[in-house]
Amino acid sequence: MDAEQGGRRDGDEDEEGRAFRQLLHSLRAGAGELPGFVPEEAPAEPLPLFRRWLREAAEAGAPEPHTMTLATADADGRPSLRTVMLHDADERGWHFGSHRTSRKGRELAHRPYAALGFYWAAVGRQVRVSGPVTTAGPEESAADLRRRSPDALVAALVGRQSEVLDSYEELIRAFDTARARVAREPDAVAPTWTRYLLMPDEVEFYQGDRHRRHVRLRYRRPGAAGTDWRRELLWP
Repeated sequence: MDAEQGGRRDGDEDEEGRAFRQLLHSLRAGAGELPGFVPEEAPAEPLPLFRRWLREAAEAGAPEPHTMTLATADADGRPSLRTVMLHDADERGWHFGSHRTSRKGRELAHRPYAALGFYWAAVGRQVRVSGPVTTAGPEESAADLRRRSPDALVAALVGRQSEVLDSYEELIRAFDTARARVAREPDAVAPTWTRYLLMPDEVEFYQGDRHRRHVRLRYRRPGAAGTDWRRELLWP
């Protein structure tokens, strides 16, 4: 194939690549004033600090501060990422929901360990959470879905998450069918919907600094769940 085929010449591709790199180099992170963080004043456990940081991110106008990146791995150790919603964070762990038949559900069945990432640009903060994952029972999973919006129930009843879709029209028909069912059965149950709980053995808090003197505080649980947390600073 020569350079003219495919509708793009080598020169055009080089120019597009240069323009893209110039765009990347022009972008700046951590602009404006950022809140301070004194790690010596942090609580002995990570949960209270996480709750406070999420609340402060919401108050600062961070969009969808309750969304997070979820990382899992398949049976061969190949990682995958997606953005999901945090449903709760308490003494049992960090909660999220999905279909157990989805890609993430299948991967967690093979490797019940995951990592979460929160990023709140408005305050220059990140939180990383990792640990083993367990599943709630069917009653708690069904209650988790009932607490969400009717649209969320419609999507859950459609199911088939991560499967190949033949056409967008097929998706529209499936949603119409599920919406009609929800109108008839507002308490309908999606049998594969599952509430997952990640019990962390490591939580890291990252506070950005415009002079690059970022603060990183890591909590590690050296033993089994329920043991005391160890706090340590990390070089940025």
